[in-house]
Amino acid sequence: MDHSNLERLRRKYTGAHGGELFDPRFRKVADRIFDKSGTRSLPFSGIPTFLSLPHKPIDMAAPDLGDLQVALLGIPMDLGVTNRNGSRFGPRALRTIERIGPYNDALGCTPGAELRVADIGDVPFRSRYDLAMAHADIEACLSRIVAAGVIPVSIGGDHSISYSILRAIGRDRPVGMIHIDAHCDTGGLYDHTKFHHGGPFRNAVLDGVLDPQRTIQIGIRGAAEYLWEFSADSGMTVIHANAVTRLGTDAIVAKAREVVGDGPVYLSFDIDSLDPAFAPGTGTPEIGGLTTREALALIRGMKGLDLIGADVVEVAPQYDATTNTAHAGAQMLFEILSLMCFSPSVIGRDVEAVSAEAVEAALAQLAE
Repeated sequence: MDHSNLERLRRKYTGAHGGELFDPRFRKVADRIFDKSGTRSLPFSGIPTFLSLPHKPIDMAAPDLGDLQVALLGIPMDLGVTNRNGSRFGPRALRTIERIGPYNDALGCTPGAELRVADIGDVPFRSRYDLAMAHADIEACLSRIVAAGVIPVSIGGDHSISYSILRAIGRDRPVGMIHIDAHCDTGGLYDHTKFHHGGPFRNAVLDGVLDPQRTIQIGIRGAAEYLWEFSADSGMTVIHANAVTRLGTDAIVAKAREVVGDGPVYLSFDIDSLDPAFAPGTGTPEIGGLTTREALALIRGMKGLDLIGADVVEVAPQYDATTNTAHAGAQMLFEILSLMCFSPSVIGRDVEAVSAEAVEAALAQLAE
């Protein structure tokens, strides 16, 4: 025992509460969550929001987003599922998860403190039954957020919501995409509609809002492979789940960064990319998927890319009594929000540069 070191530690730490930290990196985090007496808010109290972020009530018909850089919003809609429904409850399930963040030790950031970010509520739907109308509502809402110069991070809901989001985000130029999923979701019309969760990215490419040659799909597997020929034919890069162990996450991250380059990128994370051992609460589970550790490595490897939007989808909490699926979804949401601390489109946002006239012009274009 080094008694001199013991005495040093006693002088420094005896009686110090949990928020009295000496490393300035950690002290910055602690000062945000501890009061002067060493007390912090109970994680299980108050009104739940995504990642315990501030709640900013928004009139989605005429949103005043203030000086936000990033807006988290729920999209509780699952009319487009092909198997089990229930992801309409995904946003509520993720909001109730505590103890995520606030500090991201792997990326070295505290997004809730470093970003101007808030939970702005849910997309309002005119009908709980009309799928095409629901997609129009999503596009209209997201277009207003994008027109205000704010980066949207959406929580679904089924994966069909990504089509309407991409139509809003890619309206002025097609974007690239990092897509982590068990399924390519590039199928054709099912049962006379294109708005299902098996085809959002074919739709987005054909509408000219998604650049397939700047798109990579990671974790693909399962018996629906025969439905995804559009991915290869359009020029998308597909990394199957059975190649993940052989290639390793570092190589896949390097490939993803090569594919998307320096241009604007959308990140879409489907919870069924994870093996059902980690996330059984989803509508179309597929065994042989990613581990949570692999998924974290993939997302964290995208640090510094020009992210202009993201989503986490397909959490159906009623199929998972353990809440592990919602917990995994909330953690992936936190990792994606952390990436926004390093995205050029976020950190370079000039809140004074987005005029009311620009917003009105974008809404007029949408109405046409």
